[in-house]
Amino acid sequence: MPPTRNISLSALTAGFVTVLVGYTSSAAIIFEAARAAGGSQAQIASWLIVLGVAMGLTCIGLSLRYRVPVVTAWSTPGAALLATSLSGYSMNVAVGCFLLSALLILLSGLTGWFERVMNRVPMSLCAALLAGVLVRFGMNAFTSMQTALALVLPMFLTYLACKRYKPRYAMLIVLLLGLGLAHWQGLLHLGNASLQLAAPVWIAPEFSMPALIGVGLPLFIVTMASQNIPGVAVLRSAGYTPPLSPIIGWTGLVNLLLAPFGCFAVNLAAITAAICMGKDAHEDPAKRYHASIVAGVFYLLLGILGAAVGGLLAVFPRELIFAIAGFALLGTIGNGLTMALREENQREPALITFVVTASGLTLFGIGPAFWGLVAGVAALFALGGNSHKTAK
Repeated sequence: MPPTRNISLSALTAGFVTVLVGYTSSAAIIFEAARAAGGSQAQIASWLIVLGVAMGLTCIGLSLRYRVPVVTAWSTPGAALLATSLSGYSMNVAVGCFLLSALLILLSGLTGWFERVMNRVPMSLCAALLAGVLVRFGMNAFTSMQTALALVLPMFLTYLACKRYKPRYAMLIVLLLGLGLAHWQGLLHLGNASLQLAAPVWIAPEFSMPALIGVGLPLFIVTMASQNIPGVAVLRSAGYTPPLSPIIGWTGLVNLLLAPFGCFAVNLAAITAAICMGKDAHEDPAKRYHASIVAGVFYLLLGILGAAVGGLLAVFPRELIFAIAGFALLGTIGNGLTMALREENQREPALITFVVTASGLTLFGIGPAFWGLVAGVAALFALGGNSHKTAK
């Protein structure tokens, strides 16, 4: 029997929410990054097309290969870096930077160095890192009540009721209720949505040493530090231990092949991946990879409609997205904190990891996930709490 023959409604919902949150939370940054390099409308559409295809192929292929929920995403910190660093460079030079970053990611997977480093990180710090990354989304669900109380409060009350009586379908019911309320309250801007097809545009790469050093190398660093490290933490905290080197290698290879069309960086997801790894995706952890496959299918569909993504994003109010993401991640945040604080001799380093990550600290263009892990490891050694209970 094909492994995805009996995909559940909860897996379909989790996959859809994963893509919805992924696109609505950062697609605008992609537009800004492409415009910084002087991208035309056709080239911007090409970026969105190939990014959707890259995420779709890697989500589906890697999840089927390893039977675990492997979710990939574009590098949001990478896009932010490009939006501020590509000014003055042509789109051709930008593609040269994409190729360098993709090649370095591929080499990270082929050599196995990234996996060896991650195998030395204690599980308590991985769990704390995960909780720190996700906690902002949990808080956003409730702060959004300040601007849309009539939308978010009924969703929250419904979430509580469903978690008690119909936990498997809680997020599906909350999502449908949220959409219905948003439509009834006039918050869904359906007139802004339009469906149109576009084709990928080949952009011949040019290589500039200043750009490679100033843009390409930092793109690789922030993608690995701010995206792949928390992505691994999500997998490990959920109890999944697929081989990391092939997964990183495949994301690098797909990135390398599609870079000339605008695929600037594809990596392991963290926030959206957590949506596919909780009980809301499936009661059976062995079947939660169905949700990541569904996410991959939606990514492919949005990739095909790359030119229309901007219009589609404008349909949903921010508060609806915040509420759906926050409620979907509450269980994962709680599990992360429980695992982080379980080992008494690692409790303070784990807490430091959580606090630094949750603080949003960004230094030298590298995001808080990396610095949270650095602070946690430093505290672990300084306080003598390394009991060698590492994540294997």
